[in-house]
Amino acid sequence: MLNSKNTSLIIVDVQGNLARSMHNVTELLNNLSILIRGSRLLDVPIIWMEQIPEKLGNTVEELTIHLDGMMPIKKNVFSCAKNEKFNSRLNEINPVNVVICGIETHICVYQTALDLLGKNFNVEVVADATAARLNYNKEIGLKKITQAGGAITTVETFLFEVQSIAKGKKFRDLIKLVK
Repeated sequence: MLNSKNTSLIIVDVQGNLARSMHNVTELLNNLSILIRGSRLLDVPIIWMEQIPEKLGNTVEELTIHLDGMMPIKKNVFSCAKNEKFNSRLNEINPVNVVICGIETHICVYQTALDLLGKNFNVEVVADATAARLNYNKEIGLKKITQAGGAITTVETFLFEVQSIAKGKKFRDLIKLVK
């Protein structure tokens, strides 16, 4: 079971005009917003990544408003796991499970998942919080991740698995987020 003590959420490269060119971008940004707010509510550690922000732009405002108090880690590699600062932060958190969201599913999300699987993490990708410019690239990315041993989840599946109990203030706040 995923919980806030054994899991980290990785947000991959939801930046600038590239983010705005994703298939079903409105749904993507809404789902990412719910995922980030829910993860923060449930105290799931977040690692926030940006790919060459000086060229691709910064993370879109729809998400940064929910990441207050945090700073992104800049990278120039497709796989987050090939970035020294990412690996350092991941080691600090020391999760068993990594849950990945962001763009693009078949490039940075896929390569990150593959490398983390190779480091013996349990990897889940949030299907409704990842995207590609062309939907078939997303589908191929998800398929390759599962063929490599990763799992697929959804925003609500992940959040309610971490919550695990249908009572308390966090549960009531979580229900409000997903409605």
